[in-house]
Amino acid sequence: MDNMWSREFFLSPSTLWSGYTLAVVTLIFVWQIAPRFFLRRTSESNNSLVSIASPSRQNGRISDVITDLDLKLLMENLDEPPPVLQNNKWESVVDKRNDSLSYSVKSCKPKDGGPLKYLSTTTFNHCSRQTLRDFYMDISYRKEWDKTLIDHEQLQLDESNGTEFGRTIKKFPLLTPREYVLAWRIWEGRDGTYYCYSKECEHPSAPRRKKYVRVGLFRSGWRIREVPGRNSCQIKMVHQEDAGLNAEMAKMIFAKGIWSYVCKMDKALRKYSAVKRIQLTSTVSAITFVQKVPLSLDSTGERADPEVSVSEECNKKKLSRKPSKKVIANGLIIAGGVICLARGHTNFSAKVAMAYILSKLTKRRETSLH
Repeated sequence: MDNMWSREFFLSPSTLWSGYTLAVVTLIFVWQIAPRFFLRRTSESNNSLVSIASPSRQNGRISDVITDLDLKLLMENLDEPPPVLQNNKWESVVDKRNDSLSYSVKSCKPKDGGPLKYLSTTTFNHCSRQTLRDFYMDISYRKEWDKTLIDHEQLQLDESNGTEFGRTIKKFPLLTPREYVLAWRIWEGRDGTYYCYSKECEHPSAPRRKKYVRVGLFRSGWRIREVPGRNSCQIKMVHQEDAGLNAEMAKMIFAKGIWSYVCKMDKALRKYSAVKRIQLTSTVSAITFVQKVPLSLDSTGERADPEVSVSEECNKKKLSRKPSKKVIANGLIIAGGVICLARGHTNFSAKVAMAYILSKLTKRRETSLH
């Protein structure tokens, strides 16, 4: 008897309709929630790309220590977002100029820790981008005017991707000499803009030595391009380094001495002759194997509208949020309605309720898509 009652209950029209209602409403609810969930997960997955770049070996090749992903991250750091979207608070350190150049630099303390990050912009009048690029990369000439640089040697050059490795020793007053073992690569855009990115690495030809302090973190990159409408060239640089100094002391020393250093650099640039450039280009280095900026990263002639960028970023943040309380509440209402239907309401009532739910959810989805 009990078995017959159970069979009649599950096969009765009202029960079948309630089960059908439950299945349809469940599908509708999933249809509403799933896109938001997957969009949020996709956004988080894309954002995680930012943390991939590291100085570790990739595919077992030491020459892959720098990749196009580093170039992408460098571009993102140089193209500052609007203040409302910035994660770090920047403070002005120096802003000076003379008849030959202008220089400004600001610093910030990253929220995720680590040494201070500096962002500087230097504009040299009456200078071409090729000359400025060669001047910055000519370490032999730098040893003539930069007295902190006491030794440098090339360790390796990968001709397949233009990555160069070197070991540099710098001596600062009252400090143990600092040892830099770095890798760097140069790219050129379609419009002649140059990019260079350098970072610390380990190399078998540069074992650690007790008489030097090995710099454990060094991330530095620049962009060189001409200033439109002027016979000037601009280099914008982002720099982060841990040389084993107190952060506040390092910032104070930097602020006191950087302007005189930049002026000294400018004088050396004006003396940088064609002969020196010929000597540089005759030596095989990263300049010999300058890489092309990948088309996916080369935005020549394209300048994003700040307002559009802000709007797009805000939309991305909205998509990345968890489902709102309103969505959860609507889901609970739907579930409650299904329970009520399952407990004996007529087929006509169920149809009316289903039509109402479908109408409301469809309108809401169409509105969100627009």
